[in-house]
Amino acid sequence: MVAADSPPGRIPTHHARVPTLSDLVSRHTALDSADVDWIHSLVSDWQLLADLSFADLILWVPHRTGTGWVAVAQMRPTTGPTVYHDDVVDVVVAKGERPLIDIAWDEQRICREGDPDWSSGVPVREETIPVRRGGDGPLIGVIQRSTNLSSARTPSRLELTYLQSASDLAQMVAEGRFPFAGEQPILVRSPRVGDGLLRLDKGGRVTYASPNALSAYRRLGLHADLVGADLGRTTAALCFSDEPINEDLMLVASGRAPREIEVENGGTVVHLRAIPLIVGGGRIGALALIRDVTELRRRERELLTKDATIREIHHRVKNNLQTVAALLRLQARRLSNPEGREALNEAVRRVGSIAIVHEILAQMPEEMVEFDDIADRVIAMTAEVSLAHVMPRRVGGFGVLPAAVATPIAMVLTELLQNAVEHGFSHSSGNSGNVAVIVTREADQLEVVVADDGQGLPPDFDLETTGSLGLQIVRTLVEAELSGRLGIGRRADGGTEVSLSIPMPPG
Repeated sequence: MVAADSPPGRIPTHHARVPTLSDLVSRHTALDSADVDWIHSLVSDWQLLADLSFADLILWVPHRTGTGWVAVAQMRPTTGPTVYHDDVVDVVVAKGERPLIDIAWDEQRICREGDPDWSSGVPVREETIPVRRGGDGPLIGVIQRSTNLSSARTPSRLELTYLQSASDLAQMVAEGRFPFAGEQPILVRSPRVGDGLLRLDKGGRVTYASPNALSAYRRLGLHADLVGADLGRTTAALCFSDEPINEDLMLVASGRAPREIEVENGGTVVHLRAIPLIVGGGRIGALALIRDVTELRRRERELLTKDATIREIHHRVKNNLQTVAALLRLQARRLSNPEGREALNEAVRRVGSIAIVHEILAQMPEEMVEFDDIADRVIAMTAEVSLAHVMPRRVGGFGVLPAAVATPIAMVLTELLQNAVEHGFSHSSGNSGNVAVIVTREADQLEVVVADDGQGLPPDFDLETTGSLGLQIVRTLVEAELSGRLGIGRRADGGTEVSLSIPMPPG
C-alpha cells in the first residue's frame, strides 16, 4: 500500500502539503467535473453512512493508468471504534491487492467477505459498495466499509435499526440515488445520527424512535407514543394547532422530500432532516434525523441582541462626536485669533476621523471594519479642507481591521495627511502636488507609507524636539497604542515620506 504520488508499487516521497480531494482526483484519475462534483456531494454527507454502519469508510477511485485504485477520502464513525487509526488518503493499491474492490467494480454490486479479517490483530468485517453517479450514470468509485468487530455483542433494537438503515443507504449509493441530486450541501449543524433518529415507513408512519428523538418530541409537547404516529401530521399539529396545516412541513416530516426544517412550539426548537429511502426504484420509507437546537437558537438570539446593542452604541457615539465637532467648529468661527481658530479646526478633524470609524462600526455585525472605506473618507476629508491643489490617493488596501486598531490608525492617517497638505505645499502660492497613501498588508504586519512631493522637511527637523503636535499624537498612537514603528525622512526626489510598521493581531 503506497501513496498516490506514483504508480502502484513505488514508495512515495513526503508531501509538503496534504493534498485535497480535488488535487488527488485531478492528479491521479480520469474523472470529469461531473464525477468530481458527485464525489464532493457524497463525502460531504457520508458521515451519516459511517455512523449508521458503525464502520470506517474509504473511497477508492480508479487510477488513470488502469492498474489500481487511489484512496481520495476517508471517514471514521462516531458511533463505534475505528479500524484505521492512520490516514489512508493519498494511498494507491494495485488491482488484486483488495479483491473486494475489484469485484464491486467489475460486477457492479455490493460485495461482502464471509469471514472477518484478523490480519490487523482485531476482527474486521470488510464490505465494498460501488458508487454510481446519478441513477443512470457511470460507476466512479468504490466505498470500502470496514467494521471493527472487537466489541461485538448482541445488537439492540437501536443498533439493528441503524444497520438496516445503513444497508438501505448503501444500496442507494450503489444505485446512484444518494447523495440527492440537486440538493444543497448539508449544513455543518445538521442533525447527526446520535442526536436522534426516526425510521418511517413509506406512508410516513414512525416504525422506530430513538430515545433522543423521542425526548425532543416530548419537549415539543407530544404526550402520546411516537411509534405508529404519522410524523407529518403529528409535527404539524404540535406546531400549528390553531392554524391551517403547513403542507411544506408535512411533506418534509413525512419523509417525502430530502430537506431540512425547524419546528418550534412552546419555546422548544427542533431541527429535522428528512432522508427518503429509495431502493430498487421505489420509496420504501425514510429516515428523520432530529436535533433539539433550543439552547443553540437562544444563544444566537442573545448574540444578535448583543450585536444590535453594540451597533446602537457606536451609532450614538458617532452622533455625540459629530455634535462635539459641530460645537468646536462653532467656537472656532467666533475666535479672532488665527492660531486658536486653526487649533480648533484641527480638533474638529481629529474628532471627525474617530466619528467615521464609529459610523462604519454601527453598520457592521462584528467589531471588525473594512478600513479601505474609512481611509478613502479620511483622504476625501483632507482634500476638501486643503487650500492647496492637492488630491491625495490610496495605493493598496488595508483590508479588514479590528475596531481597536482601526480607530488609532484613522487618527494617524488624518494627522499625516493633514501635515502633508499643510506643511508640504504653500497655501499662498496655490501650489499643486501629490500625496499618496501606499499600503502593504501581510498576514501579521501592516506597512503604510504616506509620501508627498512637496517642500520636504526643514534642515533642522528632529521628531524628538521639533515635531508638531500632530506628529507627537501620531508617534504616541503608533508606538504606545499600536506597538508599531514610526519613521519619517526626506524623499530622494523631493518631498517627505512617513512610514508606519504596525503588527496585526492574530485572526
